[in-house]
Amino acid sequence: MTETPHGGHGRPPTRGERWARLRGSPLFPAAVLVLIIAAAAGLFAGSYTYSMADPTPRAIPAAVVGAYEGERGQAFLDGMDEALNASVRVRAYDSLAEARLAVEEQEVFAVFEVRDGGRAVVVDVSGASGASVAQVLAEAAPAAGREAGAAVTVRDVKPLQPGDPRGLAVFYVSLAAVIIGFVGAIQLSVHARELDPLERIAVTVAYALLGGFAIAAAVDWLLGALALPFVESWLILALTMFASGMVFTMFNTLIGRWAMLPTWGLMVLLGNPSSGGAVSWPLLPSPLGTIGKWLPPGASVSAQHTAVYFPGHQHAFPFLVLGGWALVSCAVFWTWRHRHPGGRGHHAAHAAD
Repeated sequence: MTETPHGGHGRPPTRGERWARLRGSPLFPAAVLVLIIAAAAGLFAGSYTYSMADPTPRAIPAAVVGAYEGERGQAFLDGMDEALNASVRVRAYDSLAEARLAVEEQEVFAVFEVRDGGRAVVVDVSGASGASVAQVLAEAAPAAGREAGAAVTVRDVKPLQPGDPRGLAVFYVSLAAVIIGFVGAIQLSVHARELDPLERIAVTVAYALLGGFAIAAAVDWLLGALALPFVESWLILALTMFASGMVFTMFNTLIGRWAMLPTWGLMVLLGNPSSGGAVSWPLLPSPLGTIGKWLPPGASVSAQHTAVYFPGHQHAFPFLVLGGWALVSCAVFWTWRHRHPGGRGHHAAHAAD
């Protein structure tokens, strides 16, 4: 008896048979990828637009010194608060030196020095702390001064470097380290599948060190866009690349060929817009400003930004974040390394099958 094209002695195929035939078709994964890519495109545009298209002051810490308790001083502070929708968080300091130190420690973004009983106010902004925040404060201060009857002088006491007038160079070098970090791991999974676990980690360290050096050299020595503290910046970039590469390797171990999805979501869709590099944290939507500090892109931007513009005031937190992601990713990969789709033993087993 001849079997019909439907595969069932004249009967139509069942739903299960049709589903099995569809899943076995080479068009099935292609169709899935079409949907995923379309969704990723929308999410990518949406996440960056939500975070960066309309930066709005939400919580800007600022220092105040001098005669701020007087009528005109309070009127000026109230005017700043009104102009910026109650987003200025004023902290009083006993001296200008203490307030300036708070700027160096990146605890505040500006200093309001109230002089002559409130008849004059000097607003010291810090472009290096955040160009977008400094611009918002510089634009609001003169109007607040006019309302309070105070003469306002705005100074940038911590300007950006000439080759980085918008403060975006640090964001770009960190972005390069993040993306090349996990793209490198993807390429290892495709072109160096037979690497054993320890070899894979060692090669990731190698390309992270070399790639970090290349980024720093291109930005500083070749283009002259930033004068970097070279060794510190290089090692921050290398740690960023290694953490990013191992995050992909971790997901590749846990979920195989779909590892790009959580890596892209974590690093690009969520991590980069919330990093504080393109738009300072006080101008980001509140949840992003908090989450971003705990993700590799935000930690990398923070460490690099402090290294370049606030030497001598580096914080441990961003290094703990980068190191934590790298350590956890390595631990997960090593613990479940038998599940990773690479390795000579894994390759040989599949060849035998």
